Amino acid sequence: MSTARSDPRILRGMKTQLRLRQHRLDAGEKLLGWKVGFGAPAAIERLRIDAPLIGFLTDRTLLRSDAALSLSGWTKPVAEPEIAVHIGNDLSEGSDRETTRAAIASIGPAIELADVDFPPEDVEAILAGNVYNRHVIFGRADSSRAGCVLDGLAGRVYRNGKEVAATTDPQAVTGDIIDIVRHIADLLAALGERLRAGEMVITGSIVPPLWIESKEEIRFTLDPIDTVSINLRPA
Repeated sequence: MSTARSDPRILRGMKTQLRLRQHRLDAGEKLLGWKVGFGAPAAIERLRIDAPLIGFLTDRTLLRSDAALSLSGWTKPVAEPEIAVHIGNDLSEGSDRETTRAAIASIGPAIELADVDFPPEDVEAILAGNVYNRHVIFGRADSSRAGCVLDGLAGRVYRNGKEVAATTDPQAVTGDIIDIVRHIADLLAALGERLRAGEMVITGSIVPPLWIESKEEIRFTLDPIDTVSINLRPA
């Protein structure tokens, strides 16, 4: 299991992040769930961590599929095609794999849009800034895949209609999704929080992230579940 709870960089960064989250909730935003980032092996080694970093999602960041978005003012925008896990039961600290599996009510596609507006070198700063999150798009949730059934899934990513990435192993880049959910539940518990029923977790880009710019359409198909997309437009 992760030793993130004993890493002072992570504990300090998460405490700052949770204060930011509370400030935004107090201002009227509603919590959607959580995200992970920097879970690929190269990132884990470079940042000297042993599990992905986590951030929060609120309704203010939610976009509908096929929405138009201006990147004006963004520094280094990136799109990440991900699997979204919908949590059906609260998860407590130390939940085993079967308990965690049983808590996953459905899965579906998602695209996260992030802005890497400062170099990703300082773990505490990355966490304090909510792991660069700007927006999230969710597709249909497939309850027939409760328990995180991934058999037969194929992910395909298109830029302006041309396929630019594909995988039939959606955990090859992210690592094991059940373990990701367990990690989030454990880290939140260490900070006095809980991963709750009704929340959603986006589990990391299933292909290398796409650096994006205006005048592009990014489309992600998680076959056979659903397709989500974003239209990037000038200001």
